[in-house]
Amino acid sequence: MHPNAAITGWGHYLPERILSNQDLEKMVATSDEWIRTRTGIQERRVAGPSETTSVMCTRAARLALDRAGLFAQDIDLIICATTTPDHLLPGTGCLVQRKLGADNAGAFDLNSACTGFLYALSVASQFIQAGTSRRVLVVAGETLSRFMNYQDRTTCVLFGDGAAAVVLEATEQQAGVLSTVLGARGDAEHILAIEAGGSARPASPDTVAAGEHFVRMQGNEIFKTAIRAMAQSSRQAVQRAGLSMSDIHRVVPHQANSRIIVATQQALKLDDSKLVVNVERYGNTGSTSVPIALAEFLDTGPIHAGDNLLMVAFGGGLTWAAAVVRWADIAQIQGQRATPLAA
Repeated sequence: MHPNAAITGWGHYLPERILSNQDLEKMVATSDEWIRTRTGIQERRVAGPSETTSVMCTRAARLALDRAGLFAQDIDLIICATTTPDHLLPGTGCLVQRKLGADNAGAFDLNSACTGFLYALSVASQFIQAGTSRRVLVVAGETLSRFMNYQDRTTCVLFGDGAAAVVLEATEQQAGVLSTVLGARGDAEHILAIEAGGSARPASPDTVAAGEHFVRMQGNEIFKTAIRAMAQSSRQAVQRAGLSMSDIHRVVPHQANSRIIVATQQALKLDDSKLVVNVERYGNTGSTSVPIALAEFLDTGPIHAGDNLLMVAFGGGLTWAAAVVRWADIAQIQGQRATPLAA
């Protein structure tokens, strides 16, 4: 029997600096009322000078390991989801591995923009289901503030920084990642992009002068595609898990903006009580959006073994993804760690 991949640990990290709508009023032609009406965002976090993506990911990862009752050496693999790596080379996952002291773990990065965490969760679960790894650390981190043009009110008001992590662990319980759905539209790559800095357009005085290292976005096009993709992938993930929407305990959507969340909620006919939303406090934190909201819910909300969670996201690429996770009996997994899984 193939093992299942259950979440046994979680954690998140947010920079201390708060950038409020009132702060942005002093920086760009916007207003608190304009931002709240169109996005639902009131403030976002901004990384300090010493807070890189790997630094924030490491802090979130340590919390996740502590929650799981594991040491860094217990981890077999680290997958880091990020659009804003510390460097093009080496990978941020390798930097996290070094900072944690996870000497037994392989490590690599995955870039699917705001969908990155769910793509990484899907990949990690399959490493476990295949028997290749027993414990995988999935981390997501973004320092999007360093790629914002603070003269462009259509983008700079939306994004914030942060990191989050989960530990996935093999279990024989009928729990863990029940289903995942991944999707992409590579023909729409310019709708949301950072166009310079890669091999197609290496950094140069011209690309810097043109502001091509900043995030650029066509918001109206994203809005329509995001709602359709998030609603469709959610239904597919729930169906693949053999469930109905009424079986879902909580839905954790990508915190892009309140209008997309509400429109997706309406398309799926969800009650307010089922949604986990924190967009007003953090804005869009890219690949960390879903796991930060998940970690906050797990820290405070009622969750029991057997509860089903639906997570769904949409991002640049364009990409989208959804996943259904059944909550496991974590205490039982912790108690059985010295016992080999059945073949």
